[in-house]
Amino acid sequence: MAGGRSPAPRRAAFAALGTLLFLACVFFFLSATTISTSAPNSPAARLAAVRRHAEDHAAVLAAYTAHARRLSVDSASQTESFLSTSSRLSAIASRLTLSTVALLEKEARGHVKRARALAAGAKEAFDTQSKILKLSDTVFAVGQQLLRARRDGQLNSRIAAVSTPKSLHCLAMRLMETLLLVNASSAAVPDAVVPPVPELTDPSLYHYAIFSDNILAVSVVVASAARAAAEPTRHVFHVVTAPMYLPAFRVWFARSPPPLGAHVQLLTANDFPFINASSSPVLRQVEDGNRDVALRELDYLRFYLPEMFPALTRVVLLEDDVVVQRDLADLWRLDMGGKANAALHTCFGGFRRYGRYLNFSHPAVQERFQPRACAWSYGVNVFDLLAWGRDQCTEQFDRLMEMNENGTLWDAASVLPAGLMTFYGNTAPLDKSWHVMGLGYNPHIRPEDIGGAAVVHFNGNLKPWLDVAFNQYKQLWTKYVDTDMEFLTLCNFGL
Repeated sequence: MAGGRSPAPRRAAFAALGTLLFLACVFFFLSATTISTSAPNSPAARLAAVRRHAEDHAAVLAAYTAHARRLSVDSASQTESFLSTSSRLSAIASRLTLSTVALLEKEARGHVKRARALAAGAKEAFDTQSKILKLSDTVFAVGQQLLRARRDGQLNSRIAAVSTPKSLHCLAMRLMETLLLVNASSAAVPDAVVPPVPELTDPSLYHYAIFSDNILAVSVVVASAARAAAEPTRHVFHVVTAPMYLPAFRVWFARSPPPLGAHVQLLTANDFPFINASSSPVLRQVEDGNRDVALRELDYLRFYLPEMFPALTRVVLLEDDVVVQRDLADLWRLDMGGKANAALHTCFGGFRRYGRYLNFSHPAVQERFQPRACAWSYGVNVFDLLAWGRDQCTEQFDRLMEMNENGTLWDAASVLPAGLMTFYGNTAPLDKSWHVMGLGYNPHIRPEDIGGAAVVHFNGNLKPWLDVAFNQYKQLWTKYVDTDMEFLTLCNFGL
C-alpha cells in the first residue's frame, strides 16, 4: 500500500519485547531458586555448616594427634581418643549429602562437642605459656591457703604475698615438682645442703644472713660471695625464707651446691618458735590483717637476729639483689667503735636524711630524732650481736612497731625507716668501697666505682633477673647464674 507503514518493523519490535520479558522471567525464577536454596535454614546451608565444622575440628584434632604421638606411653589413651574422634568426624564429613544431613547432623554435633572438650583439655600439655600461667595460679592459691590457715591459728609461717615475676613463680613450682617426683620414686633429696652443726654455730667462722623468697637471686649471692672468698669453707650462709618456698630451695641447693665448699643453712620462721604473735608485734600485726607488714614480714624478721643465732657474735646481712666481688672476711675484723650496726651512709650533699623517711609531724618522732641526721642503707650491714643485745635493740624495735601499728611514724611497707629508728646513733659508717648502690636505677655509675666495689647493689626497680635491667650491669649478675639448671629455660628467664 502506497504511503502506508510496513508491518515488519512492528513485528520485530514485539518479538524483541517478548524475548526480553521471557529472559527476565527466567532470571527472576533462577534468582528466587538460588535465594531459596541458600536460605539460612535450608538443608544445603545446614549441610555446608556441618561439613565445615566437622572438617575444621577434624583438622584440629589431627594436629593434636601429631603432637600426642611424641608424648610418653602415658599419653596413649589421649592419642587414641584423638584418632578415634578425628576419624569419625572425617567419616561423617564424607557421608554428608542433602538426603542424609538431617540424620547425621545430630551425630556430627555430638562428635564436634567431644572434639572441643578434648582439644581444650589437651591444650595445656602443648602450650608452655598456659602451663606457666597455671603454675603461677597454683602458687597464688597455695599462698591464699596458707594465709587462711595462719589466720585460723594453724601456722606461724610467713605468707609470700609480694608480687613476684611469673618466671620466679615458675622456677619455684618446677623445683617443687621435681621434689614430688623424687619422693614418688622413694628417693630422697640429699642432706648435703645442711652443714654439720659445728659450722652453723662456730663464731670464728664468717656468718651471713639472707632473708628472701627469690631462689635464683639467693643462689647468685651465695655463689658470688663464695667465689670471691679467700677461704670459702669458712663462710656460712643462713638463708631464711617462707615455708612454702623451703622445698624449692632445698632442691636447688641439692642440685647446685654452694661452690668451693661454702655452707648453706635453709631456715623458715617455723624454726624459731619464739617468734610468734604473743612475742612479736610483727607477727601479731600480720595476723591482725596489716597488709603492709604482711608484704614485708620476711624483711622484718631481720630485727630478731640475736635471738635467731644466739651462739654468734657478728653477722653480715646481705640483700638478695647484691653481687659480691671481693672477699668480705675483713668485715668480721672491722672496728665498729662499739656500735651495733655498720652500714653505708647515704647523706651525700643533703641526700637521704632522716626527714625523708619519718613522719616528723608526729610528737614521738620530733622528740627523739633529728630530720637532718644522716640516713644509711640496707644491702651490706655488719651487725655486732653483742652490742645489739647490750643496747636492747630488739626491744626498741618491738616498741616502735607497737607505736607504728597504724602507720603514723613511717610507711610500714618499707623496712628501712624501722632500721633508722632502731639503730639511731648506733650505726658506724662503712667505707663506700664496700657497697656501691644504684645499679637498679642509675645508668651512669662510674665503671671504676663498680670495679673497685666489694659489693654492687641492684637496688631499684630494674633488677638483674628482669628483662628491663641495664645491659651494662647485667653481666655482673648473670655470670654467677647456674645456667646448667634446665628450669631457667623452661621458665623463660631472659638471661
